[in-house]
Amino acid sequence: MQQISDYELELMKVIWENNNTALYAEITAALSNKELHWTKNTIITLLSRLIDKGLLKANKIGHRNRYTAIVSADDYQSSQTENFLYKVYEGNAKGLVSTLIQKDLLSAADYEELKDYWEKGVSS
Repeated sequence: MQQISDYELELMKVIWENNNTALYAEITAALSNKELHWTKNTIITLLSRLIDKGLLKANKIGHRNRYTAIVSADDYQSSQTENFLYKVYEGNAKGLVSTLIQKDLLSAADYEELKDYWEKGVSS
């Protein structure tokens, strides 16, 4: 899956949060609620890039476009996590988890929750 910019990711989040589909007006309203005041040209350019990268599709409804996510938020997060893991930790998940624990980015409660999840997942 292609990398996307932080701005493109903001647009994808808006669409994901809107049940994976949104009209331009819904996108601009959501961006405004996040206090992101981008120009129309910026938004249209970013939407076009996301379409070109295969993350969105646009369907004409009269004179308007409905933008629909082709890639789910979960699939995107999974792909980016794998890319990060291989890019930064050479695929060593243990190294990533060790860093999270050492830097207090993973609390003891988080660890226990993950441990329970792992044990239930393995025993199912």
